Amino acid sequence: MKALVTGGAGFIGSHLCEALLELGQEVVALDNLSTGRKENLAVCLASSRFRFVEGDITDEASLSELTQKTDLVFHLAAAVGVEYVMRDPLKSLHTNVTGMQSLLNAMDRHQAKLIYASTSEVYGRGEKIPFSEEDDRILGPTQRMRWCYACAKALGEYLALAYHKQRNLPVVILRLFNVCGPRQVGHYGMVMPRFARQALKGEPITVYGDGQQCRTFGSVHDVIAGMLALSREPACIGEVINLGGTETVTILGLAERIRDLTGSSSPIRMVPYEEAYGEGYEDMRRRTPDLSKAQRLVGYKPKVTLDEMIHSVIEDAVSRR
Repeated sequence: MKALVTGGAGFIGSHLCEALLELGQEVVALDNLSTGRKENLAVCLASSRFRFVEGDITDEASLSELTQKTDLVFHLAAAVGVEYVMRDPLKSLHTNVTGMQSLLNAMDRHQAKLIYASTSEVYGRGEKIPFSEEDDRILGPTQRMRWCYACAKALGEYLALAYHKQRNLPVVILRLFNVCGPRQVGHYGMVMPRFARQALKGEPITVYGDGQQCRTFGSVHDVIAGMLALSREPACIGEVINLGGTETVTILGLAERIRDLTGSSSPIRMVPYEEAYGEGYEDMRRRTPDLSKAQRLVGYKPKVTLDEMIHSVIEDAVSRR
C-alpha cells in the first residue's frame, strides 16, 4: 500500500506517518510547514519507505502528481485552533475549503480512498450529550467568526460525500474530538500543552471563560489506531464516524490536574472570553462523543487514560524546554 498524508508534519499527521510505516506501507507526507514541524518526522525520515514533500494543499497540480500512484489518502492538512481561526479567518477558510476541493479534484482522476479528518466542531453549540453522527448541528450567526472553522469542515464533509455519491470516490469521514498527546503545541488554542507549558514555567495557568466548559480528550495513539482500523473496513465507506476518548473533565479541573501532576505552584487565572478572543466569542459548554458506531464497526475502545495523556504532554513539554 502507498499512502499520502496531508498535514503529515503536524501533531496527528506525524504520528500517523509513523504508524503507517510500522505497518510496512510506503508513505508520502505533504506539509507546507506553516504549523507543522519537520522535526516531528525525525523517525520517519530515517526510513527508505518515507518521503517528505513541502507543498501546499491548495496546489492541485502537485496533488494530482502525488495522488496518481497512491492507494490511500489521509487528509489532515487544515488551519486549526481557535486562536488561529479567530486571528486569520480568511486564511482558515481558504486553506480548509479550497484545499479540500483541490484534493478531491485531484483524487477524482485517480480514485484512491480518502480518509477525511473532520472535527467535533461541526456539532456547533448543541447541548446533546453525547454527540452522535446523526445529530443536528447548531451554529452561531455568520457575524461571529468563531464558527467559520466548523462551517468549513462541514462543507468538506459535504464535498467528500458528494464525490462519493456522484463519482463513486471511496471516502470515510472521521470526526475527531479533542485529540491530545506528544508533539501538540499550544500556540493555536490547544489547551492541554498550553497549560503544561505555563505550569512548568511557574506562570499563571490561564483558563478562559468560567472554566466549567467540559471536554472529552482522546489520546493521539488511540485515535490513530482507530483511524487505521476504520480505513481498512469496507463498511466504513460513505460513513461519518466519531473518534475520541471517554473521560470528560472541566477545563478548570484540567488546569488543576496539570498543576498537581507537574508539582507547580502556578496560580490559576480566569480570563474572560472577550479578553482572550475579542468581543462576541461563543463556546461549546460540553463536547462528548458517542463512540458506539466506531465500536460497532471495528471494536474501537480507547485505552489511554486522561492522566496518562496529561503525563505524555507534560513529558513532551519538558523535552522542549
